[in-house]
Amino acid sequence: LNPTKTEFLVIGNPQQLAKLNDPLLTFDSNTTIVPVQKARNLGVTLDNHLSLHCQITALSQSCFYHIRDLRRIRDTLDFKTASTIATALVHSKLDYCNSLYYNLPAYEIQRLQYIQNSLARAVCRKSKFTHITPTLKALHWLKVQERIEYKVASLTYNALQFHQPSYISDLLTVQSNSHGTRSSLLVALKRPTTVKAAITKRSFHHSAPVLWNSLPPCLRQPADDANNILAVSRPYFLAHLKTFLFCKSFPP
Repeated sequence: LNPTKTEFLVIGNPQQLAKLNDPLLTFDSNTTIVPVQKARNLGVTLDNHLSLHCQITALSQSCFYHIRDLRRIRDTLDFKTASTIATALVHSKLDYCNSLYYNLPAYEIQRLQYIQNSLARAVCRKSKFTHITPTLKALHWLKVQERIEYKVASLTYNALQFHQPSYISDLLTVQSNSHGTRSSLLVALKRPTTVKAAITKRSFHHSAPVLWNSLPPCLRQPADDANNILAVSRPYFLAHLKTFLFCKSFPP
């Protein structure tokens, strides 16, 4: 390791971190590294509590920079071009690694939703006092919470159907169909043992089974052949998953 390019992050809840007495990473008698409060990896800022508050703050700054620029040139663009720019520059940032935001506190999700609301107003040239729900629905954009669930559910589908990537597939266990009821004939995932620590509910290991088992039966039909677990194709699954989550975002 190069000490000048190495960051040392200790992760835990406040009670756990309080028990540590000045942790250091020692290379030799002349080189030690003290832990940092946050570190950036693959474009995501992780803090020592895994609250992702710093990540959402940095994301907000980056997204609003592009939203302000879009507002400045919006009058010179047609709707399709403005929508394409919004998707490429802002939605791509909101969707990047957004499965990490699953089960975050509601106020953090609301900060992300505020970004999308501002983006929708910029694309549709609406004032900040306009009710945003009809605008989001007209754009056919899933709200932030549903976009997060879409990502987790699509990762779960790939892990079940294609067993890829293996480090995610190994976290899932298909529940045996032993009761013979209609619901037991669907592909369901076994929920892991409940742990008191609230942060564990954010892990893929815990969140994927809960979300998957709540999906409509048409998305969890078992395959007839031994090579596949699910009967539905990936395009069918993603299309109907978006329809399901869109109705959840904008209930009739």
